[in-house]
Amino acid sequence: QVQLLESGGGSVQPGESLRLSCAASGFSLGYLAIGWFRQAPGKEREGVSTISTGDGRTYYVDSVKGRFTISRDNAKNTVYLQMNSLQPEDTAVYYCGVANPSYAASFDQGHYDYWGQGTQVTVSS
Repeated sequence: QVQLLESGGGSVQPGESLRLSCAASGFSLGYLAIGWFRQAPGKEREGVSTISTGDGRTYYVDSVKGRFTISRDNAKNTVYLQMNSLQPEDTAVYYCGVANPSYAASFDQGHYDYWGQGTQVTVSS
């Protein structure tokens, strides 16, 4: 059974950090592109960061460049999203997704076959 389990969310103050984890079971993450997406209240889900297979190339939405870092640990079958200098506008439910093997890293949600249940990140003073 394919499962993705996100963890690491929480409530922090502006400027603080969190590290999200996306642990997979039932398949190997190492051969698939992975993406982190987020959905803020009243907004559509948007792509935040993706990491490709092979060379592990990473991509970020402009609003998080320089603050967020995506990485993968194939031995642990887990992908991480290190989030530094968090701001109130980063408040959202964060989801990880696994791309269809036909696609490289992408922010197109239609390219993703599996999703986790989401983890809440709240940034507030």
